[in-house]
Amino acid sequence: MTSLRHTLQQTAINIKVEHTVFALPFAYLGLFLANKQFPGWQPLILVTVAMVAARTAAMSFNRYLDRHFDARNPRTSIRPIPAGTLSAKSVLIVGLVSLAILVVAAGLLNPLCLLLSPIAVIALSGYSYMKRFTWLCHFGLGFTDAIAPAGGWLAVDPHFRPAMILLAAAVGIWIAGFDLIYACQDVDFDRKEGLHSLPARFSIATSLLVAKVCHVAMISLLLAVGVLLSLSWPFYVGVAAAAGLLVYEHSLINPRDLSKIDIAFFNVNSYIAGVLFLFTLTSLYVGN
Repeated sequence: MTSLRHTLQQTAINIKVEHTVFALPFAYLGLFLANKQFPGWQPLILVTVAMVAARTAAMSFNRYLDRHFDARNPRTSIRPIPAGTLSAKSVLIVGLVSLAILVVAAGLLNPLCLLLSPIAVIALSGYSYMKRFTWLCHFGLGFTDAIAPAGGWLAVDPHFRPAMILLAAAVGIWIAGFDLIYACQDVDFDRKEGLHSLPARFSIATSLLVAKVCHVAMISLLLAVGVLLSLSWPFYVGVAAAAGLLVYEHSLINPRDLSKIDIAFFNVNSYIAGVLFLFTLTSLYVGN
């Protein structure tokens, strides 16, 4: 029993289960915006299961595929696989089981979600390879996370609407932007190992500038979503609050001081996701 508890604890640490908050609110955004009201318990539960499974799979494959790099990087050598607290095989099994759960949940939602599930499977299991051959890897991660709001939307409205595409793009460009910030701390290691990232290819200053452009684009896309769906004023308050948080996030980081990346990456971004979801719910309530 102690061994099982230890394995579960290490698995939770390995996939950073608490950071599911990044993607889950955006899946809910797609779900609620497509339906313009509470979508019902069945799609809500199935989308939640699918999202938790998707993120567990993504993190598991990332940790499995990058285990040798993680072992050589002082910043990541304490992760469970290189530290020896989890076996690589067990992490791979968790990833595969999670993908299976994702596909089953998609199939229970509707035929279109099932038909599109291989795209999610490929993205979730393969995005980690991108940094081996292109500095555009940050946008590959963004595309993978953009599946969250698109999947939430398609769960109740199996049609590709302009608002859905813009919402997915907003999430994708947001994720790419803060991944650019996060990648700045591994510039020397990436160059040494021959890994590709925008900071390693160009510079930290350039990467931070591109991240700012990404986040301006995110806010613009969210505003376009609000206009297309005729959302009421609380949505725009939420977007303004998210913009303020992004300004604060970027104020914490500069090319000469990356010491506050963890605050910017983990804390602020989780607030952005939660704030947008809560204000969007309020907007739908006020609008009705």
